[in-house]
Amino acid sequence: MNIVLLGAPGAGKGTQAAKMVEVFGLPHISTGDMFRKAVADGTPMGVAAKGFMDKGELVPDDVVIGIVKERLSQPDCVAGFILDGFPRTAPQADALGAALSDMGRALDAVISIEVPREALVGRLTSRRQCRACGRIYNTMGEMPAVHGVCDDCGGEVYQRDDDTVATVTNRLDVYDKNTEPLIAYYETRGLLRPIDGDRSPHVVFADVRKALEG
Repeated sequence: MNIVLLGAPGAGKGTQAAKMVEVFGLPHISTGDMFRKAVADGTPMGVAAKGFMDKGELVPDDVVIGIVKERLSQPDCVAGFILDGFPRTAPQADALGAALSDMGRALDAVISIEVPREALVGRLTSRRQCRACGRIYNTMGEMPAVHGVCDDCGGEVYQRDDDTVATVTNRLDVYDKNTEPLIAYYETRGLLRPIDGDRSPHVVFADVRKALEG
């Protein structure tokens, strides 16, 4: 099963992806992880990407799609994948479709986790994270037993700079402008599976599972 996972920052994609990995046994491939691995492994596309990154320039789409193809060609993706953070634009979606076609593959579904803007702002600005292990907390939900100290590793729990109201609003604006058009793109191709993400994670996942297995 080949899946693209869409959703604005704060929509809960990470939580749903973890559940999808557990149930379906597919690798969760995020753009950031993919880039870091390609650069660290010194793959041809990783070397090309590093050249642009070192100069502070955006990595061109053809290099990005090359890295995606490298990653999707690895043995753990034979049975499928969950692609998170790519594509971000319609041209990238075109390129992904062409790359998969070259590999004799195609997308099976695009899961879109949809949450109202005000709820996203609330989630993101209330998010706290362990500086050491990365565990996520939330002032509106679960927080450490000891203030500012991670339950798992004892690391410092803090608010990230990109979780302030101004930064969050800008991130959501960027998402709306660049990525939201993908919803219409995949809807016209019969691949979109919209999911109401403004509910508890286990209820959301029940609908995700139904959408993929139905």
